Amino acid sequence: MAGPLQGLKVLDFTTLLPGPYATMLLADMGAEVLRIVSPSRPDLVDFFPPFIPGTKLSAASAYLGRNKRSMALNLKIPRAIDVVHRLLGDYDVVVEQFRPGVMAKLGLDYDSLGKVNPRIVYCSITGYGQTGPLRDRAGHDINYIARSGVASYTGKKSSGPSLVSMQIADVASGSNHAVIGILAAVFGRQQTGEGQFVDISMTDGMIAFNAMFGAAFLVDGKEQVFEGNLLNGGSLYDYYETKEGRWLSCGPLEPQFFANFCNTLGRPDLIAGTVSPKNLAEVKEEVRAVFRTKTLAEWKALFDATDACTEPVLTLAEAFADPLAVEREMVVDVPLPAGGTVRQLGCPIKFSSMKPEFRHAGAPAGSDTVAVLRAAGYTNTEITEMEAAGLFR
Repeated sequence: MAGPLQGLKVLDFTTLLPGPYATMLLADMGAEVLRIVSPSRPDLVDFFPPFIPGTKLSAASAYLGRNKRSMALNLKIPRAIDVVHRLLGDYDVVVEQFRPGVMAKLGLDYDSLGKVNPRIVYCSITGYGQTGPLRDRAGHDINYIARSGVASYTGKKSSGPSLVSMQIADVASGSNHAVIGILAAVFGRQQTGEGQFVDISMTDGMIAFNAMFGAAFLVDGKEQVFEGNLLNGGSLYDYYETKEGRWLSCGPLEPQFFANFCNTLGRPDLIAGTVSPKNLAEVKEEVRAVFRTKTLAEWKALFDATDACTEPVLTLAEAFADPLAVEREMVVDVPLPAGGTVRQLGCPIKFSSMKPEFRHAGAPAGSDTVAVLRAAGYTNTEITEMEAAGLFR
């Protein structure tokens, strides 16, 4: 059975990670996504190693291009804009990720395309939003996290803010909020018959991710600091090194879990509330010393026998082979365009029916240009003329 978004058609002008990840999720759930790619300015993701053996595809582009078609268009040529206008009448959603103003210069902004198709839902993903003093500023994941306030209390007193290896602002904020915004606007269109503009700022999303601590600050005005609250190292909630240099995550916040944690460590004396801000550093050093007496496997065996909110810090190889990931189908085999398959991350959204499908991995940029144009009603002669005019290069 096809995915729940079958029938939704998306024009995707995005590159790099936030937009392509968002449109991949839509495609996994059944949407028909057409990437409009530049023939002269390839996406940097296409060159991100490693490459799939026997192909010219990078693993990243094969993943982010999953379930999508791809069309090459030189948007600086006016006739290419005419092509987009013809396609637009058959599409529901446009997603773009340029700096504010770029699509307007091309005549592809929301105001322009809304005149061609008033039902279009148009989503723009940027670092700082379409309005405000930073709208034209360049940035990356680390900058959005820093500007949001999250980095000011994420880290250690001794070393300052901590880097995170995955792109929280790009994916968790940019991609996921784009999907939410798009689907909300599509639902709204069902009520009104009209599309609308969706403005996704990755920094906005990170500010909202302050959640509990941000809400608290807005009431009491107290700043958060490194290792100053229950969740950032200001309690026994933390990572602990084991005998052989592996790590265990421990989050025993509730009383019953904390009791199980302390009893497993052989420190029942800590259960009665003897840990306080005054002696926390000393107690944590004692707890660290206990954890260094056993290997990760030994601690895992002990904690598996109780409920203490502990889990091993797994490598990627371990995480992907973990029975949880296997059962939840978080690693899947996806057909390659030229035959064979490639292992990829699965879709994290699960349905009881109309499940996500992994029809094919991403193909080289522009692979579907001629097929898309023919489906849009262009003749072979017109396509040849376009090619001669430089629309595809």
